[in-house]
Amino acid sequence: MHINNGTDPHAIGTKLPAPEARYDMVVVGAGPAGLTAALAGAGEGKSVLLVDENPIPGAAMGNDVPLLFGGRMTTATQNAERMLETVFMSEPMLEAAMDAGVEVLLGTSAWGVYRNGAGITGLPENVVALADKDRGWIVGYNELVLATGARDLAIGFPGWNQPGVMGAAALERLLAHYEAFAGKRILIVGSHNLALETALLARDKGVDVAGLVEVRSAPQGDAALAEAVRAAQIPFYLEDAPAEAIGGIDGVERVRLRSGAEIAVDTVVLAIGLVPSIELIDAMGGKRVLDGARGGYIPGDNDGVTCVGDCAGLADTGFDHVDYRMEWARELGKLSKGDTIVCQCEEVTRADLLGVQPPRYLERPAPMQARSLDTLIKDGPPNPDQIKRLTRAGMGVCQGRRCRDQVAMMLAMAADGPFGSVPLATHRAPVRPLPLRILADWEESEEMRAGWDVWFGIPTQWVPYRDIDTPREREHQTAIAEGWSL
Repeated sequence: MHINNGTDPHAIGTKLPAPEARYDMVVVGAGPAGLTAALAGAGEGKSVLLVDENPIPGAAMGNDVPLLFGGRMTTATQNAERMLETVFMSEPMLEAAMDAGVEVLLGTSAWGVYRNGAGITGLPENVVALADKDRGWIVGYNELVLATGARDLAIGFPGWNQPGVMGAAALERLLAHYEAFAGKRILIVGSHNLALETALLARDKGVDVAGLVEVRSAPQGDAALAEAVRAAQIPFYLEDAPAEAIGGIDGVERVRLRSGAEIAVDTVVLAIGLVPSIELIDAMGGKRVLDGARGGYIPGDNDGVTCVGDCAGLADTGFDHVDYRMEWARELGKLSKGDTIVCQCEEVTRADLLGVQPPRYLERPAPMQARSLDTLIKDGPPNPDQIKRLTRAGMGVCQGRRCRDQVAMMLAMAADGPFGSVPLATHRAPVRPLPLRILADWEESEEMRAGWDVWFGIPTQWVPYRDIDTPREREHQTAIAEGWSL
């Protein structure tokens, strides 16, 4: 069965509206890499749009999107004007970009990229879907540059699912760009450069750093940075790990280490590693580059799309990021019981994940309770997308940012494979959680509105509501069927 697009009045065809605007170049991400790309494009005489989701709305930050903020933001993040000012003042290159003719939109997220292909043929051109706090819209582009940076690698342990456990990238955002960190005393997990730089930044911003916890026998980062941390009288807890974060009504109050030591802090900062933020390129079919720990993405056959900066792959420092991360995952796994939460949004525990059990609000009959990863592994490496559908791990409002990576690591360990042997769960647009009022606020043309209920052309399955159980129902089916050929 096929549609005759030349005669079928209900086919989508060319009914999709044109983009609100179009640009020679659209750049997503206003960090150093994105700003450099935007300035270069403007210098070549191109029309350039630069979008950046910062400042992040308070509701998104509360759900740890796009970074692991851990509920440690001050109320200053609710003041939109103040946040815009701090973001602008923290990045001098923004002014240079505007002076060069770049159109800059802050507080604007790019949540999808759409192009004609196997799944869609009715677009007027390549488009990027954008949204701010008030509305959503699409823009066309000739060239798309993704400079979306990196996010924190989250690895859970007992008590991590409470306010006060956050990521190093999120802390840097709150301290250096937002000036809105609510914590007073922090404990840092990890000791490579990310952790060392985080400790020094926090100290410089007046935050009390209780120490750095490291599973290995010596600090793992640059020797000069480690010496600077020691000079600041910040202790290292070596050959140790957080066994439990203990808290109260406001979140973390102290941390008990594997060694038995207890440290009074209000914030635990995970600084084990970063992960390239590749949601957009992954959702449009980009191909992953398995290059050690860099773990970046390339556009694959997506002509006109370029990844720059950390989202294209983390810098090679000569450090064994892969082994280091897996070592942390193993050690924290040993300290975690079956009831330790893995997916915070859906409250999936380690036992649920490894037992491949459905959410707790669904029934678990005996055959399902007998299921485990072993039965899946016999058929080949476990697939995180399959695990996600069976357990709902990664289906919450944070869209897997807190659990996607550790789920892949847990599955790799269960299958006795190396890091990277199990792929990450895939992304789908929208890659940012959006209110339905924004997604639904899209003006359709009259000709599209007239045929919305029969696009699929299956008259026996769908008719206009007003025609159901009326003489017009059969007339409607007959009229639709005449536009089809078998």
